[in-house]
Amino acid sequence: MFGESKYEVLMQLPEYLRPKTILVPLPVTADDVMEKIRLAGLDFPLIFKPDYGERGFMVKRILSNNDVTRYLAKIKSSFLIQELIDLPVECGVFFTRLPNEGKGRVTSVVLKEMLAVVGNGTATLQELILARDRAKLQWVLLKEAHQNRLEEIIKTGESVELNSIGNHCLGTKFLNGNHLISATMSESFDRISKQMGEFYFGRFDLRCASLEDLCKGNVKILEVNGCGAEPAHIYQPGFSLWKAYKVLFTHWNNLYQISQQNRKRGIPVTSFREGRRIYKEYRLAMKTNR
Repeated sequence: MFGESKYEVLMQLPEYLRPKTILVPLPVTADDVMEKIRLAGLDFPLIFKPDYGERGFMVKRILSNNDVTRYLAKIKSSFLIQELIDLPVECGVFFTRLPNEGKGRVTSVVLKEMLAVVGNGTATLQELILARDRAKLQWVLLKEAHQNRLEEIIKTGESVELNSIGNHCLGTKFLNGNHLISATMSESFDRISKQMGEFYFGRFDLRCASLEDLCKGNVKILEVNGCGAEPAHIYQPGFSLWKAYKVLFTHWNNLYQISQQNRKRGIPVTSFREGRRIYKEYRLAMKTNR
């Protein structure tokens, strides 16, 4: 539900499905980090993210040595260095399989529209940001990220991506992509899920080159989120509240059925004491990073 290592979960996937990723425990210096990047054969730009985190917190695109130094000044827990996957389609695919079933199915697809503004030839980047409600809410972060361009007049028709991290808390628009669900897509993600051992329920956050590649499972998976993840297509603007409740009730019932079947199979459950310990460690990590 929470407190799982993103790195440990991601490493359950075969190498061809995931970005090159390094786990960096603390304490560490900027020189140490640069050496790890060099030895891994990586180069800027990169993605840095906490090993324990949620909703895009402390996920940053790192462009230079100076960015590394700034990140280390803020992060207070182990983090990941991840190869930047600059493919055009970013989305989340929720997969569900009951343990007593031979095959699973895709139950949700969310497409992500990155936060951006379009120039009109007269307004500065700052003016464009403040004129768009979704962007204005992110002003504190955006004025720092784009400080060198705020007074630049953006050409007519030019699109400027303001945030490359696909999280709705950072301004990304989530769109319902369930019309893309097909037997082929379910077969593709069933095949992927079975390469992770006892995996029955979770969302693959990924990038791919096209919707056709998405359907075929030709993807790069950035993260795998388990029972704490949501069928995020319900966050499309205008999505019916009552319909969202129905989706969530079905979602939670699937989770319950999986847990009951696994318990009957003899898979041990987490004790209250262990769960409390995990939660305390997770809350401490989140608190110290803020």
